Amino acid sequence: MAIEVSRSLLLHLPELVEIQRLAAHAAKDFVRVVELAAITHKDLSLPLLAFEFGTRDLTAPVFFLTGGVHGLERIGTRVIISYLKTLTQLTRWDPSTKNLLERVRLVVVPIMNPVGMYLGLRSNGNGIDLMRNAPIEADFGGSISIAAGHRISNLLPWYRGSEGSPMEPELKSVIQYFEHEFVRSQSVVALDVHSGFGAVDRLWFPYARTKTPFPNLREVFKLTHLLDQVYPNHIYKVEPQASSYTTHGDLWDYLYDRRRLANGSVFVPLTLELGSWLWIKKNPRQLFSALGIFNPLLPHRTSRILRRHLHLLDFLLRASASPESWCQGHGILQDPNEVDRMARARWYDGVAA
Repeated sequence: MAIEVSRSLLLHLPELVEIQRLAAHAAKDFVRVVELAAITHKDLSLPLLAFEFGTRDLTAPVFFLTGGVHGLERIGTRVIISYLKTLTQLTRWDPSTKNLLERVRLVVVPIMNPVGMYLGLRSNGNGIDLMRNAPIEADFGGSISIAAGHRISNLLPWYRGSEGSPMEPELKSVIQYFEHEFVRSQSVVALDVHSGFGAVDRLWFPYARTKTPFPNLREVFKLTHLLDQVYPNHIYKVEPQASSYTTHGDLWDYLYDRRRLANGSVFVPLTLELGSWLWIKKNPRQLFSALGIFNPLLPHRTSRILRRHLHLLDFLLRASASPESWCQGHGILQDPNEVDRMARARWYDGVAA
């Protein structure tokens, strides 16, 4: 797992250096670091790392936290690193955190696309958009945008890969790990952190490929209701991803459908889409930088983002540890028909099942 901390790595991928330092100093009783794969490109070889916190019970509920799917979206990885720093410190001295982690597995993959981040690309080193690469076809029912994923050329953004080609090694490694490690858990909540769309912070749930209502809509509604109750002034707009745009090849659509067919357990994959357009509005000069379209560039804004989302991550960890509390619901939320009605009224409004 160890890599040489070269000047080039410090310059192009300081996030990986920071992650390695965290791994070296983490409390081994509570944190395990696994190398899922070595991702190679020309003379580069970079590790794809996962942090495993909490119980080793493979039937325990899971909170799966990921970032860095798109190499230009560094802020998502930095938010996750900020959370890792907080959590690794809490495991050293806070009994309540230790007790919480005895009931839940927290698995964190901070950089899913290390080569792309090193090279300053949205895609991986092969020019493929990892969030368009899964074998999932969208049902658009209308004109198709190139941003939804295409097979024209890897010289263009949003390239899916050629027809029939295998999935990229980054995706294959994460999928194999997910399906091996979480197969026995009856509840998995995932959060994938992105940036680059909109002026507000969004929490998206599937599907990305269709506007058909999400099969675990009841659980999403109950989890959203819990968030609204715990943090009534939260900043997030919760909605189906397809209400903003529809895409081919979404990793979470692919994992969700496979898991649902395999064992029918609760799986709620969420995407935190940080509203980067607001940063551009406040600092229009960011438009002249590739990183500026996806990341806050001014130090005070970066610091604000790094602390802004810690409450959400802590909430999702706690909710993941107690799935029965929100999956079953209370009062009116115990009536599945009423939950369906409220969820469809909130998010689909006239869309047929």
